[in-house]
Amino acid sequence: MRILVADKLAPFVSGRLQDLGAIVTVDAKADGDSLTARIKEVDPDVVIVRSTRVDTAQVQAGGSLALVIRAGAGVNTIDLATCSRRGVYVANCPGKNAVAVAELTIGHLVNLDRRIADNVASLRAHTWDKKRFGVASGLRGRTLALLGCGQIGREVAKRARAFEMRLVAWDIWLSDADAERLGVVKANSPEEAVRDADVVSVHLALAKETRGRIGESVFAAMKTGAYFINTARGELVDADAMQRALAEKQIRCGLDVFPDEPSASQAAYTHAIVDHPNVYGTHHIGASTDEAEEAVGYEVLRIVQAYRDGLAIPNCVNLATRTPADHQLVIRHADRVGVLARVFGTLREANINIEDMQNIVFSGGQAACARIGIVGSLSDDALGKLDADPDIFSVSQIGI
Repeated sequence: MRILVADKLAPFVSGRLQDLGAIVTVDAKADGDSLTARIKEVDPDVVIVRSTRVDTAQVQAGGSLALVIRAGAGVNTIDLATCSRRGVYVANCPGKNAVAVAELTIGHLVNLDRRIADNVASLRAHTWDKKRFGVASGLRGRTLALLGCGQIGREVAKRARAFEMRLVAWDIWLSDADAERLGVVKANSPEEAVRDADVVSVHLALAKETRGRIGESVFAAMKTGAYFINTARGELVDADAMQRALAEKQIRCGLDVFPDEPSASQAAYTHAIVDHPNVYGTHHIGASTDEAEEAVGYEVLRIVQAYRDGLAIPNCVNLATRTPADHQLVIRHADRVGVLARVFGTLREANINIEDMQNIVFSGGQAACARIGIVGSLSDDALGKLDADPDIFSVSQIGI
């Protein structure tokens, strides 16, 4: 098993991958064309990335490529369509950076209220201004609206409760029972969630449905002078609408993510949003703690070990949840060489495609049961041919 690690991971990961029997190549600077060249050179079974993009060219460059692991939560940097067409698994490490992102969110929350960054800048300029900076609302009793209540949103809620804040949440998957258990008031829309909020914090996953969802209608519903925090994805927010809210509603923003972020770790960034005095930015560092890096590293190892052992790939994001199969063959058979080959031959003669299959072997290794999802159905003659096979104990066809 050959593995190409094309990003910086926790120091222990490479050695532990070798312990799993892998030949490991590390090139944390590979990106774009250089990553394509590296994949052609190494011909890895597995590519592991963190923030590096894996596009069509990289996927097609790997003749042996079978698994791409995103050492993080989102997979928007991976070409899922090409991976799926080529039968390449894509797995991620969801929730492993949840605490780190939640901690940064709380840091932004406190900074927006107490303007710590401005205090520091003033003192470094040798200016004492207690009159200007000695004004703050305080957080106890204030309302925090969570837009997105997955693992990160829940970690934020846990920490906000320590500030004795009132919590409102909107998430398309949030049930009444979950809301009660989490101690949050469930809102029916983002606009409803933010209407009375003193602080709005975004924790949505980026998808076609959520891209730009935090736009004009959400900012219009926010209170004048409210705080807005985004540590999720820049593409979730309509940047123009946010800039208008900065000017017209005097909101303050704590942002860890931005529109059109540079792909390199160090680069110029000149978007107008960072020049506004009410915007306090960090450099997309939400997941960048030792604790989060180690947790992600262990999850990467778990995924690779499952792949090596031929088990189901944990956190795989590009498997069909439902195949086109409309019938299922259930075949109990002797666990012998050639039995399933004869079954497949019968399906080929009938021009019937297999969409999914599971073959379970019973203890002792004498018998097995195959469940085969197919499109269409076998004729009575074909079923009879299978039933006549001395190594097949029973065969049945079920419409699904």
